Amino acid sequence: MGKTIQVAVDRKFDQTKTVVPAEVARGIYIENPPGAQALKLMHLLISIAAGRMADDTQHELRMADLKAIEGMRNHDRASLRALFIELRAAVIAYDRTAEKSEIIGGFLDEAVIDYRHELTGDLLVKWWFGRTFRRIAEESNHWAILDRQTVFALSSKYAILLFQHVASLANLDRKDSKTFTVPELRALLGIPAGKLDRFSNLNTWALKPAISEINQISRLDLKVTPQKIGRTVATVEISWAMKGSGAKATAVRELTGHSTGRKARRNGTAEAVTIEPAAFPETGGIAYSNGWKDIKRASGCNVDDSKIATDFRRFLTERNISRSAANIETLFRDFCRKVGKV
Repeated sequence: MGKTIQVAVDRKFDQTKTVVPAEVARGIYIENPPGAQALKLMHLLISIAAGRMADDTQHELRMADLKAIEGMRNHDRASLRALFIELRAAVIAYDRTAEKSEIIGGFLDEAVIDYRHELTGDLLVKWWFGRTFRRIAEESNHWAILDRQTVFALSSKYAILLFQHVASLANLDRKDSKTFTVPELRALLGIPAGKLDRFSNLNTWALKPAISEINQISRLDLKVTPQKIGRTVATVEISWAMKGSGAKATAVRELTGHSTGRKARRNGTAEAVTIEPAAFPETGGIAYSNGWKDIKRASGCNVDDSKIATDFRRFLTERNISRSAANIETLFRDFCRKVGKV
């Protein structure tokens, strides 16, 4: 068993992150990559399987759990069927040069949609990963730990593919950039032959929008530097850095806030660009609320997620402070710092 599976086992109960084999995250073996919604479904299937992703076994997902995810709430049996067809059509192909053999397979072997209780909205999906994907997962020693909420919030295929690729590299020592030839970049973004042939079109309609969206809602700050030979763009350098606390807090507000108007704010066309802070959860803990959990961690606090949430709500009530106060994130950050480690 490779290290990736062990990392996935260790993080099985972290509902905010998904452990993905780096070979899959970087997309270097994927041909016919699916669209944005199918890519989100792929990440969900991998996260559910977790440490069992390499097992030749049945996995299950209920439609109710799918609809609970921001960015995937509007699916029904017909649209879910279409997404599985996209995933089934994606091809994994790679050359094992040491063995002088090339392997061609798929992500999925089979999916079954059980709609016996469709009238009550209780669809059950069963699936089996393909042999090629399971082989990659089993042998993988490199992985990407992806912020699940960010993946589900990204709206385009280009943004998801670029984000997962860079995220798989971002934690490597002494590496903060990568240079792609234009054909490599086209393959990474899943752009088929005959589409966006000129770099100016690729840059305008695929690369720039993907970079802008990733920079708006993720922990990463990406920059693109085209490198020319004469008048022709030959390579493209993509560099990245982890955001500082201020920029990261802005990204968290975008990510945890309502998505309406996000594109307008990103493009600078919104009449008002002020982002309303997300209200602190009314009940429960913050285990599945990535933004608040990130604030807690960054504050050096290791108190149980449910306890810190309960204590903070009591703090707000005692001082008659609204959960949606303009400085709610600052209050929570300061509260976590005060509590500290136990």
